[in-house]
Amino acid sequence: MPPAAAGIAAELTGFRREMLRFAVLQLRDQASAEDAVQEAMLAALQGADRFGERAKLRTWVFSILKNKIVDIIRRRIREPSYQEPEEEIDESDFDPLFTANGHWQRDARPADWGDPEKCFENQRFWAVFDSCLNHLPAATARVFMMREMLGLETGEICEELSMSSNNCWVILHRARMGLRLCLDQKWFANGDRAC
Repeated sequence: MPPAAAGIAAELTGFRREMLRFAVLQLRDQASAEDAVQEAMLAALQGADRFGERAKLRTWVFSILKNKIVDIIRRRIREPSYQEPEEEIDESDFDPLFTANGHWQRDARPADWGDPEKCFENQRFWAVFDSCLNHLPAATARVFMMREMLGLETGEICEELSMSSNNCWVILHRARMGLRLCLDQKWFANGDRAC
């Protein structure tokens, strides 16, 4: 093992559970998730001398994992297999938040989010965000993470999950609304807006 790898091996082991949870959510297959995590950890150890601490180790390792997950998803798209289609989503769940002409109801308006750039750098914010993401339905969180965190195109998501593009957009909308409502309650409304 290269000397640089020895220095990060223990830290990598500490990230493993979180990496596996992330991979299982995306891939919905324990074996594929294990493979992705192992490949990401191996790539991190082999590339430890290139790490250079320009980013946090966790960020660097998760970016490797994201790339491994994207590779697996794209490989699945090229090698189709049968999957049960996901249920269509009922749009009416969010109707009470809006008036007939599509504007926010007075009591459902989003809270002032302050400076989003500063929130992005705040560790406590990300812990709350992660909690909110984990409280979304698994399929909704998965679509959101595929789009926003893995950077997959909508067409790739639809192909991987065997869903229509309209359904994908509805799920993304629901994910964003769910995250907004959760963040309003757990972060912005509590005065934790230290951003």
